[in-house]
Amino acid sequence: MNDKRCYELRIYTAGEGKLDALNARFRNHTLGLFKKHGMTSVGYWTPLENPERKLYYVLSYPNREFRNAAFKAFGADPEWQAVFKESEKDGRLAVKVESQFLHTLDFSPKLPAKSARQPRAFELRTYYASPGNLARLQSRFRQHTVKLFEKHKMTNIAYWELDPDQKGADNTLVYLMAYPSEAARKASWDTFRTDPAWQAAREASEKEAGGVLTLKENGVVSLLLTPTDYSPLV
Repeated sequence: MNDKRCYELRIYTAGEGKLDALNARFRNHTLGLFKKHGMTSVGYWTPLENPERKLYYVLSYPNREFRNAAFKAFGADPEWQAVFKESEKDGRLAVKVESQFLHTLDFSPKLPAKSARQPRAFELRTYYASPGNLARLQSRFRQHTVKLFEKHKMTNIAYWELDPDQKGADNTLVYLMAYPSEAARKASWDTFRTDPAWQAAREASEKEAGGVLTLKENGVVSLLLTPTDYSPLV
């Protein structure tokens, strides 16, 4: 797989009571304007438990230079400026915007991924490798984990590493999974963890590294997501 596109994970925190309005702006205006300016919407999700009023989405572009020019044109678009002004007359919809630039790893499935007929349960997983072990962690996914996930009926959507100029690029692996349901997710992980093939792969990789491949504390962060009603990927 030779995907050279630039990917951007964007995380919005909506103002108090503003998440529905933020979603409406994306649904009714922003997606169309992104497309107009050559930006590709991969998917849009909210956390299953969302007390912080988050919206997660992924965009893709041919490269970073294209991205910067496209966002500049988007911001200057009179249609967007009118929508923005009208939608924020009673207060800001997004009080915080976070962004990470990523590129897919060689073992990642090709994007855009195929949508399901019914909305699925998604999971965004971030691994923080222990010092010097990011390449070993990626190798374990490449050689074993991705296929074992498929064996246990998990859908691999994408695997990314951060662009070199991003904070944490030397130890971070980000990937997105999908499952038919939350119950199916739990069942798949239960059987995966007890699979002798996985146990052998983990033991061999940790023996080679002289310890676990992820940080002992907060080395794996999991976030369960549900697609929005306007997400291209469901």
